[in-house]
Amino acid sequence: MPDTVLQIARRVVLPVALLLAVMLLLGGLVTRVLARSWPFTVEDAVNRELAGDRTAGWNDVSLVFSTLASTQLIVLVTALVALALRLWLRRWREPLFLCAAVSAQALVFLLTTMVIDRQRPAVEHMDVSPPTSSFPSGHTSASVALYVGIAVLLALRSRSTAAKVSWWTLLVLVPVGVALTRMYRGMHHPSDVVASFLNGGACVAIMARSILDRGVRWGRAALPSVTRAGGDGVTPRPKPRVS
Repeated sequence: MPDTVLQIARRVVLPVALLLAVMLLLGGLVTRVLARSWPFTVEDAVNRELAGDRTAGWNDVSLVFSTLASTQLIVLVTALVALALRLWLRRWREPLFLCAAVSAQALVFLLTTMVIDRQRPAVEHMDVSPPTSSFPSGHTSASVALYVGIAVLLALRSRSTAAKVSWWTLLVLVPVGVALTRMYRGMHHPSDVVASFLNGGACVAIMARSILDRGVRWGRAALPSVTRAGGDGVTPRPKPRVS
């Protein structure tokens, strides 16, 4: 048990805590130290430009992408995909990875918004402003953790390069679309969504290294590995030879 706790602290808790520190540092730089420096001085102009180019068609498109990253849908999709992975692969490694990545980004996001108090862009907001700060974008970081996390899992299971590229292209476009639409809808500054890619992407990387890495041992027992049958890999003990 002590070995397991140390492993979790070293491979999960410490990296996530470091990520939180980086996010807080970036938030302080954006809102205080560098607030009057380029490129942050032109962010308001970018938001005004996006707001001025709104059309009925793009409003509908932006609503779709924004909904794909809503809290309710993120939780639902994460749970359904995790369940599907468990039934498909018959092990816990991949479902745990996905749930951990999404949960970690949410924790970092919430703690960051509690410290960094940034006002939302000075344009018409197309959505009801949540009580959290504008920095970072919760929609964007959640979509990165979920959809990029799914892309990682599908790419690892794909045998052809074309399939890997297809999964990455299709699923990475979702958080990109979410980031653009959150700015389009007047809910976030450009630096908010850029920081969110760091948050979500780092959480995916941390959990991939901690959970998907088959060389990691938690205490005395190794994490289950993949077998040809798709189940948890257990190395059988050799049977004694009968002379």
